[in-house]
Amino acid sequence: MDFSSFLTSLGSSFVIFVVLMILFVLLSSRPGNNVVYYPNRILKGLEPLEGGYKTRNPFSWIKEALSSSEQDVIAMSGVDTAVYFVFLSTVFGILVLSGIILLPVLLPLAVTDDGGKKQTTSKGTFNELDKLSMGNITAKSRRLWAFLISCYWVSLVSIFLLWRAYKHVAWLRSEALKYPDVKPEQFAIVVRDIPTVPEGQTRKEQVDSYFRAIYPETFYRSIIVTDNKEVNKIWELLEGYKKKLVRAEAAYAASTTTAKPEGTRPTNRTGFLGLIGKKVDSIEYYNEKINEFVVKLESEQKATLREKQQNAALVFFSSRVVAASASQSLHSQMVDKWSVFDAPEPRQLIWPNLKIKFFERELRQYVVYVIVALTVFFYMIPITFISAVTTLQNLVKLLPFIKPIVRIKALRTVLEAYLPQLALMIFLALLPKLLLFLSKLEGIATESHAIRAASGKYFYFSVLNVFIGVTIGGTLFSTFKTIEKSPNKLVSLLAESLPGNATFFLTYVALKFFAGYGLELSRIVPLIIYHLKRKYLCKTEADLKEAWAPGDLSYGTRVPGDMLIVTIVFCYSVIAPLIIPFGALYFGLGWLILRNQRFYYTPLLIPLPILSLAFGFVCAKKFYPAFQHPALEAAAHALKEVPNMELIFRSFIPPSLSSEKIDDDQFEDALSQVSRTTSVV
Repeated sequence: MDFSSFLTSLGSSFVIFVVLMILFVLLSSRPGNNVVYYPNRILKGLEPLEGGYKTRNPFSWIKEALSSSEQDVIAMSGVDTAVYFVFLSTVFGILVLSGIILLPVLLPLAVTDDGGKKQTTSKGTFNELDKLSMGNITAKSRRLWAFLISCYWVSLVSIFLLWRAYKHVAWLRSEALKYPDVKPEQFAIVVRDIPTVPEGQTRKEQVDSYFRAIYPETFYRSIIVTDNKEVNKIWELLEGYKKKLVRAEAAYAASTTTAKPEGTRPTNRTGFLGLIGKKVDSIEYYNEKINEFVVKLESEQKATLREKQQNAALVFFSSRVVAASASQSLHSQMVDKWSVFDAPEPRQLIWPNLKIKFFERELRQYVVYVIVALTVFFYMIPITFISAVTTLQNLVKLLPFIKPIVRIKALRTVLEAYLPQLALMIFLALLPKLLLFLSKLEGIATESHAIRAASGKYFYFSVLNVFIGVTIGGTLFSTFKTIEKSPNKLVSLLAESLPGNATFFLTYVALKFFAGYGLELSRIVPLIIYHLKRKYLCKTEADLKEAWAPGDLSYGTRVPGDMLIVTIVFCYSVIAPLIIPFGALYFGLGWLILRNQRFYYTPLLIPLPILSLAFGFVCAKKFYPAFQHPALEAAAHALKEVPNMELIFRSFIPPSLSSEKIDDDQFEDALSQVSRTTSVV
């Protein structure tokens, strides 16, 4: 890519961002769009725009973002979002402190070296951008010492700021656990791998007697996990008919006018998707279906709770200190019996996975790892092909008939600026759902853990395929004949290709933050989807609320994407320092928006990976245990009220098994009453 193509890419990306910013200012000021742009404020019962529509400055959101405190973020969006902001601000700080030294020191050294006329650390054709990187430094030049020292500077800054971030995140988690409000998950543990039921006992009696013997003063009750597949199907059908009935009644009420007080009764067909079959009165039909499925649901609930019990349970304690201690304790001498972990929020449980036995989970994990490794390998083939082929020079070789199109200077410039990056982004968009499915296939018991596992796989995939794959693919494609003649030059050719690839990654980062954050700020896609749903699908207030519900931050794809940018910017920060401002803009802008060569001195760099590994080891030992389990000193803080254990207990009952018509006596195996105490901490 030449300098004009780079400027075209950068300029057009910036223009797109400005256009999206203007759209945000215009669209967010319209009252009808409040639910899309300020959903969390509305859910909290606050005014969307505190200053009012007429007096509000179009850019006041920037001031609000900068002035909002960490406690404001936690109150509005939770601790997870606050931790994500710590990540963004930490990377931003690392890049700013690195750039203060690297940009004024390394750029002049690279530009003023006469590497274009001598043997340099990177071979190939040099353009204006290459002269700003280490690739323009003469081989064995003393100037390379500055690049070596810069590696240490970036590493030390990263270690210092990451250590502060770790300590702050540990404090945030501790404060969240100390919060005086009652949270049901803090009084429960999940038990898996329950042994075979002894003769003469039920599964419920087995679990109750086991934990009552260990925790006689604080054990409250237990829920036996059941196979809910059939009852969930019936419950989902029942809920679907209830929603359809509400919509039909709303449509009937809307058709009632002064001129036509009797209104128009809605009708539908009973066949496939309501398109074929007998035509019936919708309100009467849905009422009949609801009555039919209520009976089916009650019958299936009884059968499920009595006949489909699994080897897992939820156990409740009247003290959150005891619950925290129990979740970290070894209850059986055998690792595959009575394994426990702290309960997540009720909505986070993946119920079908709770019954999977210990060794089956271990086997599934290794099988999934093999599948992911094969996926990475086979995905590398098309990604390597895309990165190599979508460069305009290679496309002309493969498709000679496009030469007349490429000769158009303006079109050529745009294609060179965007084609490889856009092809790569579209290709990667297909991957996250596959990795989430594979993570759940491992037997992971909670949604948050599955998302975390999928995000880890996605990050490694991105690094191997995007970062390493693009570098290797471009080099192999352009130097295939050289490698064929001299295979022993492969490693040196790959090392020499690094500075040349800096331009690709620089434009990749620029496109990500200008176009990506521009779209996120403007919220064009959610806005269009919301208004389409509102016009054609939403018939009730519940439908409207569901249409604009904000959801989470999509951590499973957002964090790996950010980590890929971190990896790219850190790796190229010394080789091509010009990438640092773009990385800083990416994370600084993200924080703001989301707040609404071959080298002859290589042996001298050996201490850096050792230092990084040592830092990672220390952090894992010091901080990660408190991230994995609640600290007892945090759980021991007093609550502001005595917890209602019955409400805590019932918050974990799946919706498909809840029924006002059925009492505990009918579910003696799953909901039987046991001895209770009232001691709480």
